[in-house]
Amino acid sequence: MKTIIDVRSYGEYMGGHVSGSINIPLQEVPNKIEEIKNMEQPIVLCCASGNRSGQATAFLQANGVRCENGGSWLDVNFQMSH
Repeated sequence: MKTIIDVRSYGEYMGGHVSGSINIPLQEVPNKIEEIKNMEQPIVLCCASGNRSGQATAFLQANGVRCENGGSWLDVNFQMSH
């Protein structure tokens, strides 16, 4: 199973998310870089529209993490279920 990080706020995440995903709000990503580096890669990032996960993807890639922007969590959820 892929590692999926949802970078939306806790409240957004609690309103619905990909089963098995990890919630790390975008503003917390820089503080959790070592923890993220220890996760199974490649990592798929998602949010509401793909904007915040795009920012997180660019930051993590610049720091040597193999990851991709999955876009909307709804799209990632659909891909994981099919």
